[in-house]
Amino acid sequence: MLKIQAESNVPTEYGEFRMIAFSESESDWMPHLAVVAKNTDFTKPVNVRFHSECITGEVFHSKKCECGQQLDAAMNFIYKNGGIIVYLRQEGRNIGIINKLKAYALQEKGFDTVEANLELGLPADDRNFDVAIEILNILNVKEVNLLTNNPQKLKFVSDSNIRLNKRIPLQMDSTKESEAYLKTKKDYFGHLLEDDQPSL
Repeated sequence: MLKIQAESNVPTEYGEFRMIAFSESESDWMPHLAVVAKNTDFTKPVNVRFHSECITGEVFHSKKCECGQQLDAAMNFIYKNGGIIVYLRQEGRNIGIINKLKAYALQEKGFDTVEANLELGLPADDRNFDVAIEILNILNVKEVNLLTNNPQKLKFVSDSNIRLNKRIPLQMDSTKESEAYLKTKKDYFGHLLEDDQPSL
């Protein structure tokens, strides 16, 4: 059972947000987070982004994925339009940074992102978005516009007690380094990606 452990206003380059930490215990040093824009109207469908942690893309600006760009775009959009980023501590599709780097090493040998995980004996994607639904329920969110390209996230919302009003695409430009990664997302996971059609 998640609980709100702490919250505070956090000024960012996009504007000020209310950041709320959720975990079962206050000693958990890696809680999930809700980053809430102050102009969010909870009586209307709330713009929501489920975002899984990606230290390589967000902190070190890796070109192998678009995670950092997506987080930046989501923060910019949600600050302007209201909403919530649910930041989930599910690094590397929930395999952790050590295994993620091992998978990167296999990718250097020609494996794609899915093949690398499977070669390591790991799931292609081990994330679970039930915790995101739980956070939205704690925040009393009833209806959402989901910023995503991932049909799995849409299904988690559709199967929950929260109403899905619409999807907002969150597609970034591909790079030479991320092209194969995005192709795997589209071909293997069915992500709703259009060729060379960035959104937001």
